[in-house]
Amino acid sequence: MVFSLDSRLHYGRMAEEQEIWDKKRMNRLFESLRNLIWGRDEEDELDASQDGFYDDALPHSEGERQLFTALDIGTAYAKAIIIEVHGDHAEVLGVGRHAQSYAHMSDGIVTDIPGVIANCNQALLQAEQAAGGIVAPAAVIGIAGELVKGSSISVSKQRASPAKPITADELDALITSAQRKLLKSAQERIAAETGYQHIEVRLINAAVISVRIDGQSVTNPIGFPGRYFGLTLFSAFAPLMQLGALEAVAQGLDLTLLAIVTEPYALARCLSTDAGADSGAIFIDVGGGTTDIALVRQGGIEETRMFALGGRTFTRRIATAEGISIKDAERLKISYSKGQIVSRSYEEIHTILAAVCQTRMDSVELLIDELAKGKLLPPAIYVVGGGSALPDIYKKLETFPWTERLPFSRKPIICSVLPEMVANIADRDEMLNSVQDITPMALAYQAVELQNDDNVLERALDRVIDNLRI
Repeated sequence: MVFSLDSRLHYGRMAEEQEIWDKKRMNRLFESLRNLIWGRDEEDELDASQDGFYDDALPHSEGERQLFTALDIGTAYAKAIIIEVHGDHAEVLGVGRHAQSYAHMSDGIVTDIPGVIANCNQALLQAEQAAGGIVAPAAVIGIAGELVKGSSISVSKQRASPAKPITADELDALITSAQRKLLKSAQERIAAETGYQHIEVRLINAAVISVRIDGQSVTNPIGFPGRYFGLTLFSAFAPLMQLGALEAVAQGLDLTLLAIVTEPYALARCLSTDAGADSGAIFIDVGGGTTDIALVRQGGIEETRMFALGGRTFTRRIATAEGISIKDAERLKISYSKGQIVSRSYEEIHTILAAVCQTRMDSVELLIDELAKGKLLPPAIYVVGGGSALPDIYKKLETFPWTERLPFSRKPIICSVLPEMVANIADRDEMLNSVQDITPMALAYQAVELQNDDNVLERALDRVIDNLRI
């Protein structure tokens, strides 16, 4: 993490206040954990404003500021970004990161709620300190994991009276039809993968990708005549258990949860403009526990896929082969990624990782083939995530025979995403400087979208979701 000179001077000025600051937040964390474990009622919970914390951390004059926290609860690291939204863009105020224990997260899923709360709290502390003591309780949290299902569907109807203008009720009915089909599909896929038929799932994200009237795309169908009325809807669903764990983490951190966002969806939304609205792109996020893939065509996200193979798999492989601890294996992997190996040869580690890299590439090929659905794929692949720093992964992507194995018209361009490529997120102090920072930046971008999404299609989606109660 890189800080400006002003930030370092600020830390010096805050040194005398730091002990009090940490105690206050830790007291709040303890109280939240105790409430969570013992199930105390809301009226018995600690009122943060009464202990003076908010009075100290957030002056009343800042109450009108649009402040948000983006929290990426990754398998390897918890990452927090505090932003201030100004219209259609945001400014990064503070950044924090804290390592997750192997016992706390598994393949993108929370396995120890109190442990994850403690790790996220440390990341939040760092972000709040870097932001000059600003606290942003309103939060957007990311979600990943193999059971998070995102897909799109196209539905259409032939109207009996094409001369009549299309109404809001017709739009709602078409969205409802699409949403029900996507929900059923997600339930069936999760049941097939888990072996359990009645797992509760909930909607995470939804977006109308396109609307067509007699084959012509429109942004607002209300009032248009036409015989053929159709739309394409993307929706992402996750098991209730997984969502409940994230809600418990937010509660334990005293965060007001604005949205839980599937991470490949967030990534595709914030990068789709740079990727090219017409040609589209494939996004591959190599995290600590999972690899997430998203397909964007014509400016809209179509499908997402995730599988449980990330950076920790490579770490475990090195630890087993070398007979060393996980921590030592992680340090060795990082040194290998940076080309700084001293005690072991580069080729030795390369050989150890070869089988895992091939397994991962086979999985990527399989999922991209599923995403394609026989249609031509876009000519660009964007790679993000801390796991993508491993040179073997990038080399596999560059040397793979894409046009021979998958429906590409030409060999796709393979590109690592840099922080400056994320739309509308200004980082003047350069606190975000690596591929690991892209996913939390994408979540921060979702906070911007939440403040600006207010059109006919968004309102129709809200009505449908409220009526379906999903």
